[in-house]
Amino acid sequence: MKKIIGKKCGLTAFLAVSLLTQGGCATQNRLSAENTANPSAQIAEERLLPLQGGQNFRDLGGYVGAGGQTVRWGVLFRSGSMNKLTPADFAYLSEHKLRTVIDLRSTEERAKAPVRWPDSNSPNVLSKDYKLDTDGIKQMLSTPDMNAEKARATMAALYREVPFQFAAQYREMFAQLLAGHVPLAFNCSAGKDRTGVAAALLLTALGVPRETVIQDYMLSNQYVQPEKAAERSGDAFAALLGSLPPEAIETMARVDRSYIEAAFAAIEARPGGLDGYFRDELGLSKGEIAILQAKLLVAK
Repeated sequence: MKKIIGKKCGLTAFLAVSLLTQGGCATQNRLSAENTANPSAQIAEERLLPLQGGQNFRDLGGYVGAGGQTVRWGVLFRSGSMNKLTPADFAYLSEHKLRTVIDLRSTEERAKAPVRWPDSNSPNVLSKDYKLDTDGIKQMLSTPDMNAEKARATMAALYREVPFQFAAQYREMFAQLLAGHVPLAFNCSAGKDRTGVAAALLLTALGVPRETVIQDYMLSNQYVQPEKAAERSGDAFAALLGSLPPEAIETMARVDRSYIEAAFAAIEARPGGLDGYFRDELGLSKGEIAILQAKLLVAK
């Protein structure tokens, strides 16, 4: 396993909230790697891989991107933690030739929920060692009269940091895609925040319209199951969040379009906007983005 060594990260909320949202998805739904149908005709559940221990594990295929072409099915996947995958799940992923995994979780998250990949036919897993700062979230959650509105504002503020705090991991993801190391999956713990931003950046690079990008992001509300988190962690943050009003907990455990819009707004507020972010933070030239589109899009 290759590791990208990193530094301390202040986005503790994404660990804390993930502890509330690391539920598995029991729904068994069909996925076809060869499916090239228009995504508007797809039932949303068809994006979810039929994995017994999968957490928000979805195919990004079928969305209409640059030039009216569609994102290839069976090539790009977004997911939550993979530590509950079963032998049957590993066999399924092996059959679908999963080649690369970008694990966005912190060092502590990976240690608490390791993924036991089989010795044979396992993907190349790339991760970054970093520590989540616990002080910031404690201070935020200690705000008097915490409610849904304050929780939503807190999450939006944190999302403004994500594209820059996790730029090194996102850069590695794009580098692997440019190198043709696909199929590729990327994940965090719940598969909704760090992973949600990664998916939004990837789909945007492929020319998928912003509203479609947001709708994909919002699908996490359908697949993440907060009620199962308690059986998956005993972390103190779960108890801390559990002490908040129910409406605040629900707000932080779900995704909201204002969160991902905040991430894009932070990018677009910097010099050069989105193009500058892709170039300066992710190391992607316009030519390389065109190469990605040629590799990952297919004519209808």
